[in-house]
Amino acid sequence: MSVERILSIDCGTQSLKALVFDLEGNLLARRQVVFRPYVSPQPGWAEQDPEVFWQALCAACKALWQDIEPQSIGVVTLTSQRGSVVNVDGTGKPLRPAMLWLDQRKTHGQRFIGGPWGWFFRVAGLRETVSYFQSEAEANWIAAYQPDVWRATHKYLLLSGFLTHRLIGRFVDSIGCQVGYVPFDFKRFRWAAGWDWKWLVLPVKPEMLPEVMPPASILGEITREASRQTGIPEGLPFVSGAADKACEVIGSGGLSTHVACLSYGTTATINVTSHRYLEAIPLIPPYPAAVPDHYTMEVQVFRGYWMVSWFRDEFGYPETLRAREEGISPEVLFESLLEEAPVGSMGLMLQPYWTPGVKLPGPEAKGAIIGFGDVHNRAHLYRSILEGLAYALREGKERIEKKTRTPVTALRVSGGGSQSRNAMQLTADVFGLPAARPRLYETSGLGAAIDAAVGMGAFADFESAAAAMTHVAEVFEPDMKHHATYNALYHDVYKPLYRRLKPLYRKIRAITGYPA
Repeated sequence: MSVERILSIDCGTQSLKALVFDLEGNLLARRQVVFRPYVSPQPGWAEQDPEVFWQALCAACKALWQDIEPQSIGVVTLTSQRGSVVNVDGTGKPLRPAMLWLDQRKTHGQRFIGGPWGWFFRVAGLRETVSYFQSEAEANWIAAYQPDVWRATHKYLLLSGFLTHRLIGRFVDSIGCQVGYVPFDFKRFRWAAGWDWKWLVLPVKPEMLPEVMPPASILGEITREASRQTGIPEGLPFVSGAADKACEVIGSGGLSTHVACLSYGTTATINVTSHRYLEAIPLIPPYPAAVPDHYTMEVQVFRGYWMVSWFRDEFGYPETLRAREEGISPEVLFESLLEEAPVGSMGLMLQPYWTPGVKLPGPEAKGAIIGFGDVHNRAHLYRSILEGLAYALREGKERIEKKTRTPVTALRVSGGGSQSRNAMQLTADVFGLPAARPRLYETSGLGAAIDAAVGMGAFADFESAAAAMTHVAEVFEPDMKHHATYNALYHDVYKPLYRRLKPLYRKIRAITGYPA
């Protein structure tokens, strides 16, 4: 069967896309179904009916056949958002809404691990990290507050596993999708051994988990029922992709440790692909890459380019109003704000920890903006947001370099923020490195298509597949004069900032209980 055309399904938080690529990485057809990102029955909750994702997949595929002949497709693959979980019965029917990666609920008051593991984590000073894992794990919340649902659960799946089951009728998932609070051994690419501490802090049993296989594996074939609902030809091979960030990395051409991939999405991340297991942050594992037996080392800023939406909602009324009149996105109009404010935002410095992380910078962290003067306006504030995100990701780059002992020499930037020329130039200037924007915006879908192409034997290896299918559209060279300004601000102001503010963040936490 020809694999000249690949159907890549990309399920995100706000929409699902059905994409068709050829073996040169050209996007031949694209259909997108937008849906409400989540429902929030209580503050901090983020849930979605899993059927919303499936119906979006069906609708996107059916619309796609208006543009391209379904019989021309040779293989199907999938990439999806990370860390969203679905409880299903033996038939694959959801038992409750999916808990999404954005969900903020926590399960407090759980008993800490006893025995040798408990002793080890106390001595290593990691008790708070393990307690954070316990409180954040969705499985613990469901088991504690919806015990009937947990008892009825046949399989505990990530969203990728749920959609895969709908397509091929098997409870199987890609190793490259295993990102979340699940008992996975990230070093050995398999479910954790029986003695692993994760089984002690989660209610999950081994039989509740799907079979996992490496990226680029043939997991099965499209079933008759899936074909009836989607229009995808019955019997087409289904090849495992990986999680959206992992696919984004190889879809941007990041197969080497010296190439860092920045994702300017809701969560901003910096990733490199490595053949070695290295933790950029202690006890935070590198995730499985979209390349078998490889890791993607990642440092993330949880709120990332969500901060652009925050700025739009809190300070961007003029642009929002004008954008509505002109039928464009407000973010397009924010470009002029970046041009109004000078490099360095006249000393306005932002630390982008609007939502703290478990280890980076720390659970007590909060956001900060310092350096205000009467010269500052909205333009300076907006520019300082993008500069603060770039500083945080540069700090992540240095952590990764320290672990890999390999200098990063080039950047690939994807995600919504990469569409801004000013943001791209700002990134090159902060890092002092050339920043390349891929030709295609759909890098996650393209990365999954690369998995499918290699899995079907269209290319001998990932290097040749990436060489043929990934392309750079534009490279932004750093302005070294601007880099000198950013370098001084980064080393002399930004890097000491968290250390100086940390005691105050702890005081805020002790007095107000926020963040908990």
